[in-house]
Amino acid sequence: VQLQASGGGLVQAGGSLRLSCLVSGRTFSSTSMGWFRQAPGKEREFVAAISYSGRGTAYADSVKGRFTISRDNAKNTVYLQMNSLKLEDTAVYYCAAVGRNYYYTGATTEYEYDYWGQGTQVTVSS
Repeated sequence: VQLQASGGGLVQAGGSLRLSCLVSGRTFSSTSMGWFRQAPGKEREFVAAISYSGRGTAYADSVKGRFTISRDNAKNTVYLQMNSLKLEDTAVYYCAAVGRNYYYTGATTEYEYDYWGQGTQVTVSS
């Protein structure tokens, strides 16, 4: 199973970015997905999750109302639309996949995910 994250970059505060994560090696439409991030000197933290169908989503309080997770099962891709970016959103963003098929709990902890991408850097400047 491979997860390839992309879309990171440098953006000014208040701007937007869209991250993508392409999944290969398993049936994407049966796989719940999540995004996490890790800022320098901090532990990795949950950002958002989406069920295998796309009908269920969950967000960290810090991004609620600003970030939107979505998926396109025809393209084996999960997205994270990030709007109104803040300095504190600067981090390496990771996509992750749940190994169990057709399983969604709105998972917010790392141990509930079995596969991880390599991360993409998001830097928000003032």
